[in-house]
Amino acid sequence: MSKTVYMFPGQGAQYIGMGKDFYDNIPVCKKIFEVASDASGLDIPKLCFEENEQINITEYTQIAMLTVEAAIFEALEISGKKPQATAGLSLGEYGALIASKVMEPGEAFRVVRQRGIFMQEAVPTGGAMSAILGLDAAKIEEICEKTDGIVSIANYNCPGQIVITGEEAAVAKAAEGCKEAGAKRAVPLKVSGPFHSAMLRGAGEKLGKVLETAKVSEFAIPYVANVTADYVTDAADVKPLLTKQVSSPVRWQQTIERLIADGFDEFVEIGPGHTLSGFMRKINRDVKTVGIEKLEDLKAYVGE
Repeated sequence: MSKTVYMFPGQGAQYIGMGKDFYDNIPVCKKIFEVASDASGLDIPKLCFEENEQINITEYTQIAMLTVEAAIFEALEISGKKPQATAGLSLGEYGALIASKVMEPGEAFRVVRQRGIFMQEAVPTGGAMSAILGLDAAKIEEICEKTDGIVSIANYNCPGQIVITGEEAAVAKAAEGCKEAGAKRAVPLKVSGPFHSAMLRGAGEKLGKVLETAKVSEFAIPYVANVTADYVTDAADVKPLLTKQVSSPVRWQQTIERLIADGFDEFVEIGPGHTLSGFMRKINRDVKTVGIEKLEDLKAYVGE
């Protein structure tokens, strides 16, 4: 019997038209879009389905992505499929919390709408991120620590792919240091800010104020947090971890390794793109990975 993890991606995989086949064909999915629109004050179907430039702006991307993830999860719910654990990368952590029954969708949408706004507002001039390919994490950490200015690891994605974040000059200098130390490449990322860096601490503090009024429930399904790469068992820990997550590294590789060590052998990526499935192939090829992005993917998975 497989032990299944539902995993939810972060921003970056968004595109116009994502989730439309679920919206058009499954009433509970359409309802999720309506709940997201009510909670955010935005026309979410328009944002997701009609050509616009907002889809790639953080304050809109986050609510759009989470809506699609929640809608696909609802479709899985009515199919009778259930995970034994959940995890999500950055923004995707809110999808995991919905799946673990810690947050109702409307509550998660309300919080994430504010999260996107705060992160967009907090983006300072002179921030950057860069993907370091083919260099050991410990070496990258050492180089960041020795580099003048603010620079640190944002994402431990998978073996051979780590993202650094911080002040533009410091990120560029650390990236050069990584190449000199043997990195295959250092690729500047087209992002609107230095996410998961100390420069976003203010955004996290504002989010913490919003989370104070958010309703959270006890876990129905185990969940692994980005900040600790460990299970969260007490609902009281959710808000502090989500607050800290905005300016802390995402320990995705460690999260997946922890779950595999605990016997999980099927990982289902729920939402746009195949980013997490790609990471899985580099972390461990021996476990089963499934992507559910389209209605046809869902039907194949549930056996229709």
